[in-house]
Amino acid sequence: MTALITGASSGIGLAFAEQLAADGNDLVLVARRRDRLDAAAAQLHDRHDVHVTVLPADLTEDRIWERIGEELDVQGVTVDILVNNAGFGVHDDVADSTPAELAREVHVNCTALVGLTTQLVPGMIARGSGSIINIGSTASFQPVPHMAVYGASKAFVLSFTEALAVELAGTGVRALALCPGATDTEFFDVAGESARTGRSRSAADLVHHGLRALRAGRSSTVHGLDNAFVANVIARFLPRRTIARIAGRATGRPRVR
Repeated sequence: MTALITGASSGIGLAFAEQLAADGNDLVLVARRRDRLDAAAAQLHDRHDVHVTVLPADLTEDRIWERIGEELDVQGVTVDILVNNAGFGVHDDVADSTPAELAREVHVNCTALVGLTTQLVPGMIARGSGSIINIGSTASFQPVPHMAVYGASKAFVLSFTEALAVELAGTGVRALALCPGATDTEFFDVAGESARTGRSRSAADLVHHGLRALRAGRSSTVHGLDNAFVANVIARFLPRRTIARIAGRATGRPRVR
């Protein structure tokens, strides 16, 4: 089988590539930086003796999923596992952000994810098997002041994936929204350390948790018992305005310009 992973040059994406290669899957690695993709591909091939295709792509481009699909066709690659991992968060108040900056965030976190899923899922259905893992967040479960678009985009990912999982019932294709809390990745290089809330966990642990949930037939899962309690208990029973205020305090002050 072959797994396509976006945001694959570091962090959660690279951890997925490592584990899926260890399980014997060939890989298609998608990210912006060709040099880092090439370095990751060489290491993964040497360690696991799998075929690794490198596909540099900027997911902010319009209709980027079509170009990726065309490249896969040219190379004769069939994707059995799709991991929509690429994403980023702007840590700023909406009033202090630019429309272009927030539009890029929505495009990567939502539009490209839906585009790639829609591009690849018909082939999975036709073959009667496949897996889609979309990376949500604990931010999927409540409004997040100072990261309003990020929280909203991850709520979209959760809702989209849970609905997709029902649509795919009986096709042999599975869909999972994997919702991490703070994870040790480069995400906070962009969002800033003040955006980190709660205990940080490793990307490798997150991947193991996600693959177990996928095999169990879950449509969504939260990584970490503390995070799951907040998402599934506290966020459901407290008033949403109260939850938003708590989340705003936890997220911290926006970045200093």
